[in-house]
Amino acid sequence: YRVIRAEKDFYLLEIIPLTGRQHQIRAQLAAIGCPIAGDVKYGYPEPLPDASIALHARKMELIHPVKKVPLVIEAPVPRNEIWHIVQVHSPLTPDF
Repeated sequence: YRVIRAEKDFYLLEIIPLTGRQHQIRAQLAAIGCPIAGDVKYGYPEPLPDASIALHARKMELIHPVKKVPLVIEAPVPRNEIWHIVQVHSPLTPDF
């Protein structure tokens, strides 16, 4: 992982998982004392107002299963308060 930004008590991290194991990111961040905001299952003290956790797959790259060509999928940043805190003071760059 690498720290992209820090705002208030939150950190925006870029994380590239090494395996496809379920909950890998959540478990590893909790293990180093850095649970994901809203993730009460892995140690964050309270849920977010919309009951989500602040984990977002911004960009995924894979090989198309049938056509066997590279496929890039990008998603906009969620529209809720936790993401707004990071974006207002330092907008996310398009390549994140």
